[in-house]
Amino acid sequence: MSLYPLESNPDVLNKFMSLVGVPDRYKIVDVYGLDSDALAWIPRPVLAMILLFPCSEKYYEHVKKEKELVEDRGQAITPSLWFMKQKVSNACGTIALIHSLANNADRIELNDGIFKKLLEECAEKTPEERGEMLSSAGSGSEAFKLISAHQELAMEGQTEVNPNEQVNHHFIAFIEKDGELYELDGRKEFPINHGPTTKDTFVEDAARVCKAFIERDSEDINFTIMALVEADF
Repeated sequence: MSLYPLESNPDVLNKFMSLVGVPDRYKIVDVYGLDSDALAWIPRPVLAMILLFPCSEKYYEHVKKEKELVEDRGQAITPSLWFMKQKVSNACGTIALIHSLANNADRIELNDGIFKKLLEECAEKTPEERGEMLSSAGSGSEAFKLISAHQELAMEGQTEVNPNEQVNHHFIAFIEKDGELYELDGRKEFPINHGPTTKDTFVEDAARVCKAFIERDSEDINFTIMALVEADF
């Protein structure tokens, strides 16, 4: 299965969240820079950061080394972390949003709707099984409704979309869970623990990791960062 790719566009993602039952006070906003002044403009609290970045050879080399290092040294992963594998092409934007919301379900009072029901359906499933739910979603299932919402919003973007066109950019999410900063990428075999953080320092800590992505491909300017915030505007 291959979907239409989502734009890195807060308006599109906010409509998506509304369609699946996220209260309107939770918004996706652009992050215009990673220095302290730019970060200070982000409405607080910030529940998650979403990074869109180019998939270069340098990136794939980094992923290989990172995987080997984690497998050699191990890492601590809190049992309460919610993770989903990506089994559907061009679904990375939706999966990054799912990771952002699912890992903050204790802070977000979800409305009755698609996303709340989906979380209930896959609460006891493994990351692999959650990914399979999307890739094999049957008509009428919550996963199918979520995919339908993705397709509807992808078509509303400003860029012409083609599900068969290879997309060379990828969305991932950063969240704080039980005092640790996690990178959640459905194409990786496991979450990446980037070390201690707090709800107060999360933005600065996530920005530090985003800077490392940018520095690895400093000649490429095609990076976009967004934040999931709680704000009345």
